[in-house]
Amino acid sequence: MSDLLHSVLGTRAERLAEPLPPKGVRYAWYAVFLVLGAVVSLCGCFVQGLWSPVGLLLALAANGAVSYAGLRLTGTKLGAGAPLVGWFVALLIMLSPRPEGDIVLGAFPEAYAYVLVGWLPGMVCALLPTRSTYTFGIPRQRD
Repeated sequence: MSDLLHSVLGTRAERLAEPLPPKGVRYAWYAVFLVLGAVVSLCGCFVQGLWSPVGLLLALAANGAVSYAGLRLTGTKLGAGAPLVGWFVALLIMLSPRPEGDIVLGAFPEAYAYVLVGWLPGMVCALLPTRSTYTFGIPRQRD
């Protein structure tokens, strides 16, 4: 099983040795993944209630896939965090009541699980090691 994962994802050393994309390309990817996170949140709100409980797992897997793609394509933790921001903003919009009385996420266990656990796959991706040279709170070491 690990040989299959290494052939698809590469080893940790290979992933960390990849060069970072140029800064302008990274900024474009951040915007793309912010929008993709919002789209995944919107789709997840409907899928988790449509095909219970498989829909919840599918929505969580999509959230994790978008965050991992952001991490790999940008090489930074912000790349994994941008989909989370988009996911959360879209989720707040979906949780707000409408004047007509319509609701997107009802008071069901699957909806609560999606709201409370939906951030977890993205946060796991944001905590993975990155290729970025910046580390929070530690000054950059000069050669």
